[in-house]
Amino acid sequence: MKNMQMIAAALVALGLGTGIADAKSLAGSRPNIVLVMTDDQGMGDFSCMGNQVVKTPNIDRFHDTAVRFRDFQVSPTCAPTRSAIMSGRAPFKNGVTHTIYQRERMALDAFTLPQAMKSAGYTTGIFGKWHLGDEEQYLPGSRGFDEVLIHGAGGIGQVGLGDFPPNKENLYFDNVLLHNDTIVKTKGFCTDLFFQSGLAWIKKQNAAQQSFFAYISLNAPHAPLVAPERYKKRFLELGYDDGTAGRYGMIENIDDNFGRLMEKLGEWNALENTLVIFMTDNGATHLSGKLNGKHVKHFNANLRGGKNSPSEGGTHVPAFWSWKGVLGEGVDVEALTAHVDIYQTLCDLADVKLPAKMQQLDGRSLLPLLKDPKAAWPDRELFVHCGRWNPGKRDDFKYTKCAVRTERWRFVNNANLYDISNDPSETTDVADAHPEVVEQLRKSFDKWWESVLPMMVNEDLPKVAPEDMPLAIRYNKQLKEKGIPDWAPDAL
Repeated sequence: MKNMQMIAAALVALGLGTGIADAKSLAGSRPNIVLVMTDDQGMGDFSCMGNQVVKTPNIDRFHDTAVRFRDFQVSPTCAPTRSAIMSGRAPFKNGVTHTIYQRERMALDAFTLPQAMKSAGYTTGIFGKWHLGDEEQYLPGSRGFDEVLIHGAGGIGQVGLGDFPPNKENLYFDNVLLHNDTIVKTKGFCTDLFFQSGLAWIKKQNAAQQSFFAYISLNAPHAPLVAPERYKKRFLELGYDDGTAGRYGMIENIDDNFGRLMEKLGEWNALENTLVIFMTDNGATHLSGKLNGKHVKHFNANLRGGKNSPSEGGTHVPAFWSWKGVLGEGVDVEALTAHVDIYQTLCDLADVKLPAKMQQLDGRSLLPLLKDPKAAWPDRELFVHCGRWNPGKRDDFKYTKCAVRTERWRFVNNANLYDISNDPSETTDVADAHPEVVEQLRKSFDKWWESVLPMMVNEDLPKVAPEDMPLAIRYNKQLKEKGIPDWAPDAL
């Protein structure tokens, strides 16, 4: 018996085999959770995924020692993906159909993921991008987050869409942000600040032995394509255009910050009781540029389309999960998984007792796959819609930029069928060869569309002028009454 215990301990220490999760029961195991999600970073924006221009050594190292969900699906744009994670409901069912026009506001009757985590004794923090409503009742401090540091709208500098007015002049540097209940002026590059703030908060929770959920939700590498000059330098010297240099510079800055996150968690002896998740919110942007003055296409992992596309390039993203000594290392999960699965999974891990009356969850717990990547996982239908219709045009856009995805098939725009299992790049339309599949997926989509219409609670709202945006009003009121104080996170 003693020898068997020694062998088991050695296997756990080495992280060998896919059954390592069984060394510790996952359900109710209550790890700390750090969810890092980048903005508009596609499958091809990592050297570990095949990009030979950008360098991401820290994320590559994380990838190599993580559980990798190889067919992880999100929404084609920002706010819908975030709403799915925060509510456990598919977009459109939680009120979010777009990124603007007030259609990014997550329905107020949702029992949110941070609320669920708090009910289980966790403290919660968000650092970066929220994008699920800027009115007081929609803001993260009203939706379950204890610590809040965010910009407004969908991006820093999107003043016409609701961000703080001064950010139009200081894109990505020295930004005005909302810290808890106070609008503050910060120093430095936005990604550095969000990671530093998240780390400072995590350090406090870890020292106090307080269970925590940290959501480091970056706005980078979303446009505008702005990065510190030292990160742009290498790409400019290679001959790339300024936009490409800015975007790839942002990605390499993210990588440096992610490496620092993992280094600090190790330094604080936190990796053994912390689940770290890295993912992105949708497909890539800026898929072309110039190299030495000539037009070039950027690497996109051989996927069709990018952000705001109903194809794989719009919704197929990386999802790497690591919990040192508990989850397997270098394990691939091929099952069809999605953003809606995160809510139930984290609740199961945190031993959350969900209320009897709340929204119906659309996802599944990923715990069986984390324990065994070959676990039974029934096929499913995931519905995709880019949702970017103009006010009053919803019904005309029913079949515009939409898709149904199953384990094998992707049915796009009510017309084109692709066999993803054999053609992940969607090069060949096989609709004519499989009319029965087309018929079934068409029926499924029509049924889904009719079911979500009553839940689109933010449709056809009046247009809001920039000066009447909630955070603009709040900024001007605070500026007049007490000014905008400087703020910086604690040093590490």
